[in-house]
Amino acid sequence: MEIKSVCVFCGSRMGARPDYLEGAKTLGTELARRGLSLVYGGTSVGLMGAMADAVLAGGGKVVGVLPKMLSDREIAHKGLTELHLVDSMHTRKAMMAQRADAFIAMPGGVGTFEELFEITTWAQLGIHHKPIGLLNVADFYAPLLALMRRAVDEGFIPETRAQPFACETSPAALLDQLLKVGQPLAPPKPVLRPEQT
Repeated sequence: MEIKSVCVFCGSRMGARPDYLEGAKTLGTELARRGLSLVYGGTSVGLMGAMADAVLAGGGKVVGVLPKMLSDREIAHKGLTELHLVDSMHTRKAMMAQRADAFIAMPGGVGTFEELFEITTWAQLGIHHKPIGLLNVADFYAPLLALMRRAVDEGFIPETRAQPFACETSPAALLDQLLKVGQPLAPPKPVLRPEQT
């Protein structure tokens, strides 16, 4: 599958470390340099806005998707290639998923976690076969990776799904991985009833 667009989930705040802002800008610059379009949540604030600004400054294309109810609170970005104001968070996530060929989660809050887990769940269910990556700036996602490992050890996630996403600290290295990955997760095997075995 050729990757032409990348959906990025990240914070609508800057976070406590300058590394997070630098990571967002570097990722945006790298997307533009590679001719990859950015699909994201459509706001002008926080890491989201900084990343979109970096893509645009590099001559890249940015598609924003923002619920109308958040257009004032999150402040819609006025300079995007495309800005879609939609009716709900569900529509927002569905449109971002449809418009993207790959997904990256940067540091962020509960909304970022929810988006990452939903898109990962969809991959596990075979709803999509698009690669997913974590941009692990300042080791932000170390606790999540440990939690995933715990869930495997406790029998809630199969060993084959222990690492459902690529994970890198460098935007360039992460994009390299995503661009060479075809299917990060194998489609789930059907569950057979006893009479079928």
